[in-house]
This record gives sequence, structure tokens and C-alpha cells, in this order.
Amino acid sequence: MNDQTRKTAASLDLQDPLSGFRQEFELPKDQKGDPLIYLCGNSLGLQPKQTKDYIGLELEHWAKWGVDGHTKGQNAWLPYHELLTHQMAQVVGAKDSEVVVMNTLTVNLHLMMVSFYQPSSARHKIIIEADAFPSDRYAVESQIKFHGYDPEQSLLLWQPNPETGLCELSTLKSLMEQHKDSIALIMLGNSNYYSGQVYPIGEITALGHHHGAKVGFNLAHGAGNILCDLHQNNVDFAVWCTYKYLNSGPGSLGGVFVHERHAKDHELPRFTGWWGHNKQTRFKMRDAFEPMEGAEGWQLSNPPILSMAAIRASLDIFERAGMNAIRQKSVQLTAYLAELLQGLDSDKIRIMTPLDPSERGAQLSLQIKNSDRSLHQALTGLGVVSDWREPDVIRVAPAPLYNSYQDVYDFVQRLNQCL
Repeated sequence: MNDQTRKTAASLDLQDPLSGFRQEFELPKDQKGDPLIYLCGNSLGLQPKQTKDYIGLELEHWAKWGVDGHTKGQNAWLPYHELLTHQMAQVVGAKDSEVVVMNTLTVNLHLMMVSFYQPSSARHKIIIEADAFPSDRYAVESQIKFHGYDPEQSLLLWQPNPETGLCELSTLKSLMEQHKDSIALIMLGNSNYYSGQVYPIGEITALGHHHGAKVGFNLAHGAGNILCDLHQNNVDFAVWCTYKYLNSGPGSLGGVFVHERHAKDHELPRFTGWWGHNKQTRFKMRDAFEPMEGAEGWQLSNPPILSMAAIRASLDIFERAGMNAIRQKSVQLTAYLAELLQGLDSDKIRIMTPLDPSERGAQLSLQIKNSDRSLHQALTGLGVVSDWREPDVIRVAPAPLYNSYQDVYDFVQRLNQCL
């Protein structure tokens, strides 16, 4: 890579309409005070600078008003979660009534399966991808056992092509045909955490519904990263976290989508709590449970305001940038990363992730021949924050809101140095 390539990166940054958003994030620095090359937004997104202000404001309200903060001020806590709804719905492609921010990711996954996994002796099987994130598999297996079935019989794995490591839709179709009317639920991580492959949400949902199954997605690696279009794709439910591409801080709250066709179905079984009760009579405390319509009816408890303030700080940035523009830059930025990697004079790197933008998000998973964790440690020593997955994979995810083309260029240069 020569000076001309470096000049190309600088030129692309000058032309980038989203480049100014980089200045709105806290960039981790090395001991000399220089920004690290942070390519780990697929694990934990960076902190927006305004997060301190958003959280600090609610701390001030708490100090000033105490319990009256629930009803006083522009951002009264009682309806605070509603401040996030429209912006979050825009991120995942949903109607406002279909989205709510609550709980954490796997808790929400369990709550959704209570409603949308209703096994019978004839229809009790769940399909997940073979290399699902472990928490997804644990949750699904425990739901199967809870209903009295055996995961050995009721859990079906969508296996990848052994040559590419990628899942193919034709294989899923064959699996559905083989098991036909015994499948109750398809539950996939739409963007695979390991390979970076993105599965076609609309086609999978249509396939599942054709066979009479419910379809849900874990968007942990999708929300804020790809255009999910959940409403248009007719998904039954989806869950996601907010601490990766949505930059809300470690362990922050998750989000839930429930399609509007289920909004008034009060016969759907669900675990209930008082925050899902009709808000007009919630505080009467003696009424039988009356769920709110839409996704809000799945809420359990009053929300943690400080976590929601951090989410709001990030969502305000997403609203100003716009998901279409974010996705457009992401496609270009990750394509630039792939182009530079393919230009290296090295046979050690295999890009596992599909290069077709419709089949990937921001992340590229790089399989490095004859490598071990020492390679990742060497990169860390050169100021690169990436992610190592055993046995030989480095995950890198340039986040379009705060990563630059220069970041991508410098990463590839330092990787080449390590190789």
C-alpha cells in the first residue's frame, strides 16, 4: 500500500457526508493520546459525547425532585420509554406501536418465546442456525425442555455449507420440507455473530409462514447495522440489544418488535407485569391485568431511566444521520476494507463473510491461516481494537458513525505488518 492509497482514504473521508459524526463520540486513545483504531463496535459501540449530558440531566432531576421526577419536567420518567419509541422504530423498520425498549436481550427472547412458541405433540420443533450465538441456543433449548420436550428431537440446526462456512437458503428450504408441519418456530440471529453473514429476513419469514411456523429474529448484530424492515418483512417478533451498533453502553437495555397483527390478540400467552397494563388504570392497583395494545403490552417493570437516557443519547444521533445514509456508508466502508485486504500480497487471509452487501453488515470475519491469539495480541500492541474468535478468526467491524476510511486503511496496513 503506497501513498496514493493513503491519499485515497483521505479523499474518501473528505467526501463522506457522515464524517462529522465521528467528532460526537469518545474515541479511546493510546498512552501517547492518539486515537486507537477501534473496529469492535460489533461487541461494544463507542460512547456518544452527549451521553454524559443525557444521564446527568436525569441525575439532576432525581436530586432536585426525588419521586416527583416521575411526573415533572420535559422528560418525566413515567412515560420516558416513549421518548425512544419512534427513533427505535425507524432504526429497525417498524411502526411505533410495534416497538418497545425494555429488559435485556435474552430476557426479551424468553418473553417472546412464551408467546410465540406454543408446542404441541404434532408441532414442537424449533429451527436455529447451527452456529447460533450460545445464549440463543441455551434459551431455545431451555424453552423446549420447559414445555416437556427433548432438544434432541425438537431442536433443528440449519447447517452451513462445510466448504464456505455459510448458511444457504436452499438448505433451510430442504430442512423445512423434511420436517414440514412439525416446525413451530424459526428463530435466527439474522446477522451471524461469527461469520458476519446476514440472512434474508423477508424470504425466511415467508418460508416459515408458508409452513405454518412463527418466525422471529435476534437482531443483536442487525439493529443499527442493516436495514431490517421488520414490519414490511412481516416478521412475527424480533429482539435486539443496544450496546453494539446502537452505542448505549455495556449491558444496556434491549428492544422488542411484535408485528401489529398480534397487537390486539390478548389470548396470546405471555408473562405479565404491571408496566404492560393499561396505563390509564395501571395505578389503581386492583384491576385484573389489561394489556396495552402493541409491543408495550409485553412490558413487565418500570424502566431504568439512566440506561434509557444513554440509549436516547445515541438514538438522537441515529435520527440526525438517518438509517439509509448510515447503511449506505457502511456498505461503502466495508467494501473498501475488503478491497484493501484482497490487495495484500498474502495467501494467509480468507474473508469468511460474503462480499455481497445484501449478505453482510459492517463486519468482516477474517480467517488467518496458521495463526493463533498472538496475532490478535500483536495487532492490539499496534493500537488496533478488534475481536478474536477461536481458533483463527479476527472480527473487524467499521462502524459508519465513528469509523473513517483512514481507520480502515491503517488497520489493513498494521495487519499486513503483523503477517
